[in-house]
Amino acid sequence: MPDDRPDVPSENDATPTETPAAAPPGSTEDWASRFKYLLADFENYRRRAERERESISRQSRGAMLRELLPILEAFRSAREALDRLPASDPLRRGFDLLDREWTTFLKHEGVEPVARVGAPFRADESEAVGEAPARHDAPEGAVAEIVQQGYRFFGGLLRPAKVVVARTAPSGDAERAPEPAVEASSEEKP
Repeated sequence: MPDDRPDVPSENDATPTETPAAAPPGSTEDWASRFKYLLADFENYRRRAERERESISRQSRGAMLRELLPILEAFRSAREALDRLPASDPLRRGFDLLDREWTTFLKHEGVEPVARVGAPFRADESEAVGEAPARHDAPEGAVAEIVQQGYRFFGGLLRPAKVVVARTAPSGDAERAPEPAVEASSEEKP
């Protein structure tokens, strides 16, 4: 006998318009998205740790190089004293060889000098310790003499240079500042 009751959907039947709001906890979609987030977090951590490691390495290398600068300057001073010797002198040749090695080492480490005679004075890289008259190789505002060389290390300043800056002397009365007028004090007024 056929059933005359109308078709009523049962509770177990899902209608095509109904969709679950989110994946139930523990489903494969939930674990897949968690894995993606965890993987992205780990990659960010790895990159940050690598940057920090490089930064610490540069800081320690910079500190070591800062300690070597006085030794380099003492060597360069001794080398300048030996420039009076003939080029064939073994002592002078030995110092020339050492100078080339120092230069190669500094270049390899990324260290470059800051100041150059005749170059414009840059207050962010050099300290002005004096003034000298301007001349043809050091015009107004340029470095006239290097007292102590400064060095750059990977774009940062390892040590500022100490330089003498070229200045033109003021010419007589034209550039002299006017003297302030002296006013009579209130006690002297009648």
